[in-house]
Amino acid sequence: MKKVLSIFSISALLLSLGSLPAYADAPKPGQSMTHMKTNAGITSALEGLGVVLFVQGGGTAAIIGDSIAAANGQVVFHIPATASKSGVEHKGTNIIFFNTLNNKQVVVRNPVIDLTNGVVKAVIPQASAEALTLFTITNASTLKPAVTNDRKAKLRTSAYKGAALSLAPGISASLISLLELPAGSLAEGTAFATADVSLYSKIGK
Repeated sequence: MKKVLSIFSISALLLSLGSLPAYADAPKPGQSMTHMKTNAGITSALEGLGVVLFVQGGGTAAIIGDSIAAANGQVVFHIPATASKSGVEHKGTNIIFFNTLNNKQVVVRNPVIDLTNGVVKAVIPQASAEALTLFTITNASTLKPAVTNDRKAKLRTSAYKGAALSLAPGISASLISLLELPAGSLAEGTAFATADVSLYSKIGK
């Protein structure tokens, strides 16, 4: 069963990668890019429960390590933003938690990274029509951007490295309920991932 899940997991991730559009265009003012990497052990723990993790829409996914079943296996998401409103809004991108044992899934739609308030919010249609706090950024108060200016392109890049994302209060219980996982199988406040966020803005004359 473990091998079957590993094959399914890798296939799902490669399919999601192969079916998504490429984003090779140069960044433009008002856009952003997020690179999110799950913590070592998260994907193997999820797979042990029958759950795979991948992206749909405006993003790509890749595996670090031998497989997501490996103890140190990780998944990396590359998510470009198509719009910026409050925080960094990734429209058209869904992060999927899919339970292969019962076909239950949780869709995390259009995540918004709010660096100022230290949270990541998203709509989870299976739970609510309103945006929920999915992650807390536990080191938000100490994050400082590295700023570089490309005067030829009149583009400023503000790069925030290593935002630490933990499951927000109540989200573990929601995932357990919606995916019909065993009680207590996902700890409250689990340290889930790190994210690097680059914001692009225009340099004035």
